[in-house]
Amino acid sequence: MNETTAKVREHYNKAGLLERIEEVLDTLATKGEPLTASLLAPVDQFHTRGILATADLADAVGLNSSMRVLDLGSGIGGPARYYAATYGCFVEGLDLSPSFVEAATYLTARCGMIDRVKFTQGNALEIPFEDVSFDAVFLHHVAMNIADRASLYREVVRVLRPNGKFAIHDIVRRSGELVYPAPWAMDSSTSFLLSVEETRAGLEQAGLSIERWSDETDISLQWFENVMTNQHPGGSALSRVMGADFPQKVKNLGRNIAEGRAGVLSAVSIRK
Repeated sequence: MNETTAKVREHYNKAGLLERIEEVLDTLATKGEPLTASLLAPVDQFHTRGILATADLADAVGLNSSMRVLDLGSGIGGPARYYAATYGCFVEGLDLSPSFVEAATYLTARCGMIDRVKFTQGNALEIPFEDVSFDAVFLHHVAMNIADRASLYREVVRVLRPNGKFAIHDIVRRSGELVYPAPWAMDSSTSFLLSVEETRAGLEQAGLSIERWSDETDISLQWFENVMTNQHPGGSALSRVMGADFPQKVKNLGRNIAEGRAGVLSAVSIRK
């Protein structure tokens, strides 16, 4: 593991994460009560627009129960559990952070879904699965931490089956310097945003054919405005899970989008 990757893992490897999650769960469900993906949505969706973006991207891919799905950068497992609960597919989650994997596994067991959703600690640049083994790969707000985007996309193509789909939901660079700290990085040393044009070129160079391309900057900005005015129902719970500095990080991301420094891209491409 190189120095940058180690810094990224440290950024996400939250001490006391599981304890904070359990404290929040006490406000959502009775101790030991089975959980559901929908009940957990306010605390386990770490990307812009939360569960709304997860649902939109899954629908764009066209998931079904016969598919095997990979969620790269799976966090504490929100999207993975949503895919399995909604569509009946089998999902593998891969995340760099041991604490995220621990929490994701715990929450999935509480949901009674361990037969359909599994989590592994690992690097998206060295995906620990066999070639042509997935029908779809999802990437929600992960690529921003990956400098070697060409290797990332090659790995995705390697594990996708023919005609398999790669769905991304990324923060992209627009103009001007970013304001930090942001949810994915404390400073520019672990932040590697590409422009929309660079992202598309990278996907196509890896052998992927673009099926859907959507600029979600405006609707994401509306979502952030709701978060900042405490109108978004998941804001408080998510902040309690992610730590005291999380609200400032979210505020800075909203500012970056509002000031045209960053944008939000959603896309689906197909392995040729």
